Amino acid sequence: QLQLVESGGGMVQPGGSLKLSCAASGFTLDRYAIGWFRQAPGTERTMVSCIHTNGETTKYTDSVKGRFIISRDNAKNTVYLQMDNLKPEDTGVYYCAAAGWPVSHCTAYEYDTWGQGTQVFVSS
Repeated sequence: QLQLVESGGGMVQPGGSLKLSCAASGFTLDRYAIGWFRQAPGTERTMVSCIHTNGETTKYTDSVKGRFIISRDNAKNTVYLQMDNLKPEDTGVYYCAAAGWPVSHCTAYEYDTWGQGTQVFVSS
């Protein structure tokens, strides 16, 4: 059974950092495209960052460029999202998702395996 488990969320003050982890079980993550998505209350789930099947091509939404970094550790079968200089607007539930095929735009409908999410709350 393919499963993704996120961890690393929490409460942090503006300017702080968090590192989210997305651990996979039941499949080898390095063969999948992985995306990180954020959903704030009352809003749609939107892409924050994604990494393609080649493990090198990455994409970020404009609001997090220069602050977030997506990476993968194939030995640990885990993808990370390092989040620095966090802002209150980064608050939300963060989900990771996997697709066993090349994705074109890193939109939610391109991924078919989802984790349960981890809450990030940025507030002073």
